[in-house]
Amino acid sequence: MAETRILIQNGGEIYSPVTVGKTKLELSRKGSPGRLEFNVLKDGVIDFTEGNCVTLSVGEAVVFSGYVFSKRRTKDGVIGVTAYDQLRYLKNRDTFVGEGITASELIRRLSEDYRLRLGEIEDTGYVIDIIDEQDRTLFDIMQGALDETFENTGRRFVLYDDAGRLTLKNINSLRLDTVIDKESARDIRYESGIDEGTYNVISLVHSDKRSGINERFTAKDEEGIKKWGVLGFYARIGDDTGATERARTLLSVYKSKKRRLSVRGAFGDARVRGGSVMPVSLDLGDIVQNGYMTAERVTHIFEGGGHFMDLTLGGGDFVV
Repeated sequence: MAETRILIQNGGEIYSPVTVGKTKLELSRKGSPGRLEFNVLKDGVIDFTEGNCVTLSVGEAVVFSGYVFSKRRTKDGVIGVTAYDQLRYLKNRDTFVGEGITASELIRRLSEDYRLRLGEIEDTGYVIDIIDEQDRTLFDIMQGALDETFENTGRRFVLYDDAGRLTLKNINSLRLDTVIDKESARDIRYESGIDEGTYNVISLVHSDKRSGINERFTAKDEEGIKKWGVLGFYARIGDDTGATERARTLLSVYKSKKRRLSVRGAFGDARVRGGSVMPVSLDLGDIVQNGYMTAERVTHIFEGGGHFMDLTLGGGDFVV
């Protein structure tokens, strides 16, 4: 395993502390900031406080850059530290109203307002007619625009912090060659069901403000209805352009039973983050999964010179 190194900067001083126990780095595809937890030995030299910059490097690559948010002390001189990357500031709440903008443009505007450092922001392309978000977290506002882009185009984008810079990329550019199989995973947990996230009838309703008439756009999976009864998804839409195709797209996403898959103790690869796409080959009993899946969440665990990963995997019928 490549050498890991934590650096903490306090003003003009940079410290390379002695760490003890586990170092854990948690990364999610959406809705959560990167979280780094580690323990350092208090000595007569190290001096740091909340708000100081923290980086974690594996080999030559910086895999985390963030800020100290909390410290915990024990009587034996160990300080437990929790740091978050700048996505932590997306927990701020705000209101945003705009017309005719893309998700990329929205992310740029909000990032400038909150003084976030920007990296590569790919063009999402799809122009959203109206965005009206009241008293929502920045996470929710940005993800709402990305979700609407996906629902209308089928293109999924991932927002993440790349070594201290807010980055947006198409998920297809995050493919890795790290294989998850029975040899590389210590343990797996697999569930399946239709209780959540499975719909065989999609209903999108548009209200015409002038006439007061509601127009319904529906897509159905008759085979699914025969097997499971009617499992309905209902939503109001502000713009009826392409509504029929949008309903069909949603049906293709939601009509199958949902599966959940998590992996414990896989061999570590520091390139893996929330949103990484990897080949998975596992015999799960009722199906054999042999294809690419998305890391919805990953926890990197560094301890005693070893590096392992716990993963929550998604894609297709697999959901979080």
